[in-house]
Amino acid sequence: MAEAADFQGTRPSPARRWLRRTASAVLGAPLLAGLLTVPAVAAASAAEPAKAPSGSRTVDVSLNTLSPSVPSKDDTLTVSGTLTNKSRETISDAEVDLRVGPRLTGRGEVDDAAKRSTYVPGLDPAAVGDTYTLEIPHLARGISQDFTLTVPVDKLGLDDPGVYQLGVSVSGRTARAAGEQVLGIKRTFLPWQPEASDSRTKLTFLWPLISSPHVTAETRSDVQQTPVFANDDLAKELAPGGRLEQMVSLGSRLPVTWVIDPDLLASVAAMAGKYEIASGDETVPGRNQAVAKQWLSALEKVVEDGKVIALPFADPDLASIAHRGKNVSGTLSHLQNASTVAATTVETILHVKPSTDFAWPVNGAVDSSIVDVATSAGAHNVIARSDSFRETSELPYTPTAARPIGGGTTAVVADARLSTLFNGDMSRAGASTLAVQKFLAQTLALTEQAPDDERSIVVAPPRMPTAAQAQTMARALDALSGNRWTQPLDLVAASEAKPDPRATTKLPRRSAYPGKLRARELPTQAFQDIRAIQGSLDTFETILTQPDRVVTPFGNAVNRSMSTSWRDRPVEARQYRATVRAYLKSLTSEVQLIKKSDVTLSGRSATIPVTVQNQLVQGVDRLVLRLTSDNIRLKFNDDGSLTELPISIAGGHSQSVKFDTTTSANGRAQVTARLFTEDGTPYGEEMTFTVKVSEVTPTVLLVIAGGLLLLVLAGIRMYTHRKRAAASDMADGDDAGPEQPSDPAPDTGPESGDPSETGEKVDR
Repeated sequence: MAEAADFQGTRPSPARRWLRRTASAVLGAPLLAGLLTVPAVAAASAAEPAKAPSGSRTVDVSLNTLSPSVPSKDDTLTVSGTLTNKSRETISDAEVDLRVGPRLTGRGEVDDAAKRSTYVPGLDPAAVGDTYTLEIPHLARGISQDFTLTVPVDKLGLDDPGVYQLGVSVSGRTARAAGEQVLGIKRTFLPWQPEASDSRTKLTFLWPLISSPHVTAETRSDVQQTPVFANDDLAKELAPGGRLEQMVSLGSRLPVTWVIDPDLLASVAAMAGKYEIASGDETVPGRNQAVAKQWLSALEKVVEDGKVIALPFADPDLASIAHRGKNVSGTLSHLQNASTVAATTVETILHVKPSTDFAWPVNGAVDSSIVDVATSAGAHNVIARSDSFRETSELPYTPTAARPIGGGTTAVVADARLSTLFNGDMSRAGASTLAVQKFLAQTLALTEQAPDDERSIVVAPPRMPTAAQAQTMARALDALSGNRWTQPLDLVAASEAKPDPRATTKLPRRSAYPGKLRARELPTQAFQDIRAIQGSLDTFETILTQPDRVVTPFGNAVNRSMSTSWRDRPVEARQYRATVRAYLKSLTSEVQLIKKSDVTLSGRSATIPVTVQNQLVQGVDRLVLRLTSDNIRLKFNDDGSLTELPISIAGGHSQSVKFDTTTSANGRAQVTARLFTEDGTPYGEEMTFTVKVSEVTPTVLLVIAGGLLLLVLAGIRMYTHRKRAAASDMADGDDAGPEQPSDPAPDTGPESGDPSETGEKVDR
């Protein structure tokens, strides 16, 4: 590994280390003897339920500010911080001192000094002097007190340029130890380079603009296709003081390379217009358009002359794809699509042409399979990290970042020490100050490794820095603005730098991939879910008259399902995929068959209507409605028990399709109706209904005709009989009075109270 190899040739010689350890033992002997003379106090302390901090851990020292971070000869160094008495006793006659030195040679000594947490006689130098000592008469237990030390730089005893250890110590007395002793110390580093060095390291600092997915696959049915956001959290990041606002504001004045996820740009651009936010089963209007517009405007001004690297859309997890997804059909095509969409998105929104030639695996951890996946999507540069891409030769310096690894691909190996310095909680002033000073110390020590060999170093910080981390990184880069031992270089130029012939170019094996990172990868099931979503989308797309209204939002949602940001959030990842799948299913079900009741056919031939409903706002075509019968006696169009007709329906309409049928016998037939795409893929759910055939035979017709003839004859006979009776009555009427007419016979028979027969009746 480069970091391990860097130590060689830069650490003190064995003889020097032996002298230091001997001096430490000799100087520490009186202190050890003094501690052994208080057995009673030690016994009492052991009896306590919790041992209180003692020795040089008694007081916690926090260094909150150190100004200037890189001093010059005429400067005055100001160090401020906080002291906290962690013991159970009051400290009296306390003194706060500044201790400078010794000069550290090599990156290894910088690391060693940062690890020490207690006072070590011999390794920690004497105080600068009484003139610059701060006295504190009493420091009660559990109490914190601020301090400030001010010392002219020319009083610090700085000689040759290099990295010097700087410590702030607290000495005092307690009831347990009457003699004065060091009760607390905090170390940091003071880079000393009063004039610009002849040879400077070229430094590339990545400035990532990446966020987690916020936009769902759902859009409203209006012309603008108003997008629906899962929440309004993105607005908080864009607002003044938010994480993304700080990244743009701070990065605008720094020599950095912008590394941008196009999905973030697309999401903010969508927020700048009309958008809605999911709220339970409903949506509510979003109201942060002004915040989104302001952020986009600021970013556009910042990058107009800068270098922009566009990651594949939604920052897909390359390692998960390589280890768990590439064997699931369609996964690599999604990655290629994400790379293609990236350039278009950035150019459309920021009006700059980005470089899409870079891939950035999680934490820069690479193996041969990850590189294969990255290059399959069109990348020729893979951003790795030196704790993954380990050096195999014993180099006494950190080599240039660019490494050719074959096939026209370059591994741009970021320095692990510098890249991970800002990973912690930088919201505490003490942590932030220490990170800045260690960053400066490491870059200066790196330059001193090979002063005659100008090298190119890359820093790849956290993928999604917090606002506090961004502020700390900006302070570190501001301190380098004088270009005393570094000079800025963009990532494209760094990837094209002349590689070190002694640096390793061998890719790590797949088995060397860190287990902790592997455990956080997206599971294979995630890619199987994505395949299922894409399969349904492909089928749905073929029947639409305006497929882009569906393909674009769902295509982006599929890419977001592979995002690196889902690591450590498996539940949220599953929910996102489930939401996409459910919404797609709800859309496809808008085109469906209307439930049909049983049908009764009377006659040898008839038509059966089946209704298809389209509740989408756009039309559908290239659909086929197919009917099949389980009874060979029921035929369609005299062809057989199967028939189909094409379907084309405008948005918001229904269409009734009529099928001609013939039958040769009475009985029942089960008919199944189902929609298919033109290529024969089933669409939606099938529908079944029963057809009851009631055929009228010739014998029945004869019986009916005979009955009608009898009725006619009976009618004629009744008419004749009445006519004769009427004539007889008229003859007798001359002697009789007028007769009252009787009530006429009813014109209709009585109504039936029986229920009507269920089902449809279709006549020929």
